[in-house]
Amino acid sequence: MKKLNTLLAQKENLLSIYFTCGYPELGDTTHVISALEKSGVDFIEVGLPYSDPLADGPTIQDSSQKALENGINLDIVFEQLMTIKATNKTPLVLMGYLNQMLKYGEEKFCQKVIDCGIETLIIPDLPMVEFENHYQALFDKYGLTNVFLITPNTSEERIRKIDNYTKTFIYVVASSSITGAKGAISKQQMDYFKRVKAMQLKSKLIIGFGISDKPTFTTACDFADGAIIGSAFIKHLGSHGVENIDTFISPIKA
Repeated sequence: MKKLNTLLAQKENLLSIYFTCGYPELGDTTHVISALEKSGVDFIEVGLPYSDPLADGPTIQDSSQKALENGINLDIVFEQLMTIKATNKTPLVLMGYLNQMLKYGEEKFCQKVIDCGIETLIIPDLPMVEFENHYQALFDKYGLTNVFLITPNTSEERIRKIDNYTKTFIYVVASSSITGAKGAISKQQMDYFKRVKAMQLKSKLIIGFGISDKPTFTTACDFADGAIIGSAFIKHLGSHGVENIDTFISPIKA
């Protein structure tokens, strides 16, 4: 069974951290993964820097821009991930955009992902119709699974359709906006989480966008199987460096 699926089946209150490859420095990708693993993170969302990240807020956009200025590209990302493949035991999920895969070459991209030991992709701008007509078969060919995102505006019909296609988890976007820490979780968001939970979907649910600290993480876990923290971690990483990653993670896991 895939590492991530095993984790999802065996553990609750999963903590995932998103980071941007090549940030703060070009060579920090492997150092960040190693530090996150030592801190006890359950799985890691590996962000591919992109010049037009539609789903990302200012913090992650800035980290992508800095990484690109550092000289990061997909070849370097894959080289970095290969160097840590043998030692890293924490499941990795690769998050990028459809145009990155198209420019790199779909088959080549998928092969590189698998070579790096990664089995799950998050492509936020991949249309459902494109997945059905082409990418489902492509991902199946390489043994890759795709994570779909849902928002407060996603219809029940579409959520159930996504549930049928899902082989790992559904990414429950906490608000109909871009990424970024937004303070406490609102009653409106909790009503949305309750609605999705009440649907009794077969898939695991992981909440993201706006999860930033212990209180928001704990609240998210009341309604889902875990949560992803991105922007708040990127801010901490930019201010305190790779050597102080555990000072961010420890209070959340405590």
